Amino acid sequence: MAQATFFVFFANVLTNQIKCLVIGAGPSGLVAAHSLLKFGYDVTIIESSNAIGGMCQSKHIFNQIVDLGPHRFFSSDKIINDYFREIIGEDFTTVNRQTRIYYKNRFFDYPLKVGNVLSNLGIFHIAGILISYGLVRLNPPKETNTFEEWVVAKFGRKLFNIFFKTYTEKLWGIPCSKIDARWASQRIKKLSLWETVKAAFIGNTGNKHKTLIDQFAYPINGTGAFYKKIENNINKLGGEIILNTKVVHLKKEKNQIKSIELSDGRKLKADYYISTMPLTHLVNNTNDIPNEILDKVNKLYFRNTTLVYCEINNSSLFTDNWIYVHSPEVQHGRITNFRNWCPSLYRESKNSILCLEYWSFENDQFWLASDEELFELANKELRTLNLLPENSEILNNHVVRIPKCYPVYETGYMNNLQPVVDYLKGINNLFLIGRYGSFKYNNQDHSILMGLLVAKEIATGEKQNLWEINSDSDYQEDAEYNLSGYKG
Repeated sequence: MAQATFFVFFANVLTNQIKCLVIGAGPSGLVAAHSLLKFGYDVTIIESSNAIGGMCQSKHIFNQIVDLGPHRFFSSDKIINDYFREIIGEDFTTVNRQTRIYYKNRFFDYPLKVGNVLSNLGIFHIAGILISYGLVRLNPPKETNTFEEWVVAKFGRKLFNIFFKTYTEKLWGIPCSKIDARWASQRIKKLSLWETVKAAFIGNTGNKHKTLIDQFAYPINGTGAFYKKIENNINKLGGEIILNTKVVHLKKEKNQIKSIELSDGRKLKADYYISTMPLTHLVNNTNDIPNEILDKVNKLYFRNTTLVYCEINNSSLFTDNWIYVHSPEVQHGRITNFRNWCPSLYRESKNSILCLEYWSFENDQFWLASDEELFELANKELRTLNLLPENSEILNNHVVRIPKCYPVYETGYMNNLQPVVDYLKGINNLFLIGRYGSFKYNNQDHSILMGLLVAKEIATGEKQNLWEINSDSDYQEDAEYNLSGYKG
């Protein structure tokens, strides 16, 4: 294997003829481009926005650094961890995680703590949760096709109503009974009520479950600093990044992409094409796609995010990194306090920056609301939750809108997605990766792995089962190399 990779690298360097075009400069696109450049390929990245990093960008707002919501780095996968350290070096810190759930004017520690849960819910609610769980274990449902059915079968009806229903429906904008169970199996994975209760009594020592990790790695200048370093490496290796340019058409002949057309009129050709643009856009912008595939892909859709940043003249608001807001009286679903990540983000500032996350569809009135309307709403909701001390003042607001950031797992969506995936697999020089490109709710570690493995597949010809990444509930829980068909 090492000899084959070595040969491919030098063959590409000497010929300088094998070209790759990467559509999108988010995490998976940047990692793929960087890895291919190291293999000796000629690589160009096309990015529709004015910045690299995708949803993992960091921004300078109010003289501080913030991310587009909370982004932490954790993986049990040695491949990903080695790449992280290769890129970031020593420019990262370890953050102690604190996240809580806000429900009925109370905060619940997560991971759960017995005293906290008892004081918030009381013994009778706890008994109700356990009885509800026991009943469902005695008479398990025959089908678990929806998110609601899956969670109720796993935790019981009462716990579903308290800790899952409201937040999930805020995020997706559809009832839990219409959300596919695959989302639950990917995001909740092996977490069980017993595991949660055990963690509550004896702590989280030795627990590898992703949502219960007590610490995580974090670049000292924000998540985006990691991708800026990748960008610098791409430039040093001779790669080209074209910003503010959209791919408006992919020209297909038989089972290959022959060229792409850009919004500025240019046409580019390559041997391989890697796309991280929304799957729906790619299919609709490619010629000669069968009507039945177009019909299927146009039934897939995304959810948008609106981020409202609030600068507060107080450095001690609350100690959480972020809070999941299950409270139905407010519209936002998550709030991040960047003051609690690392001092290099706020530096000398005495103020805190909070980020409130709202989700909507493109045709929703909320998505079309003005910045002023969003400022008023966010400021009102902060007061509603009593998160600000009485002497605190909201000094400034800033809005960031992110379209199509969550692929919606509506019940039965795989009946539409799978035929599209099967068809696209037949285009032998096209690879789809990333959250948008693969229509999967990836964390950044999933997207990094996709970028690494697509480069490996192109360079060595070994299939890496890219479509299987983040499909298996056992992902990240098995042996360090036994992932997604990876071959060491």
